Amino acid sequence: MKKIIIINGPNLNLLGMREPSVYGSETFEHFLSQLQQNYPHLEITYFQSNIEGELISKLHEVGFSHDGIILNAAGYTHTSIALADAIRAIKSPVVEVHISNTFSREEFRHHSYISAVAKGIIVGFGLKSYELAVKYFE
Repeated sequence: MKKIIIINGPNLNLLGMREPSVYGSETFEHFLSQLQQNYPHLEITYFQSNIEGELISKLHEVGFSHDGIILNAAGYTHTSIALADAIRAIKSPVVEVHISNTFSREEFRHHSYISAVAKGIIVGFGLKSYELAVKYFE
């Protein structure tokens, strides 16, 4: 069974409550449960942290044992060279995911330090962005 982990960065623990016009009204936990039911042949786990160092530590922990990593680094996407370096250091492929279309938002969101080291990028399809990434690893 393939092992996939979804890693979410800062403020994504507030999905369902945070800016529903941008991020929707569904909690990530509810979405994850449906995703796991729809893909029973995959082991899909989840980790979220608001702390950059914890995200880096998780990448190090799973980056040699998982078949795929789906990463929404959230605000760290645009600021963290350290996260990009962590992705460079591991073997597991990483797909960068964003719920909103970052290119239709503020200018600072148009640059990603993650994109250059990711296998691919999926942006702007709401929570469906994660499912599209899962399909890649299927």
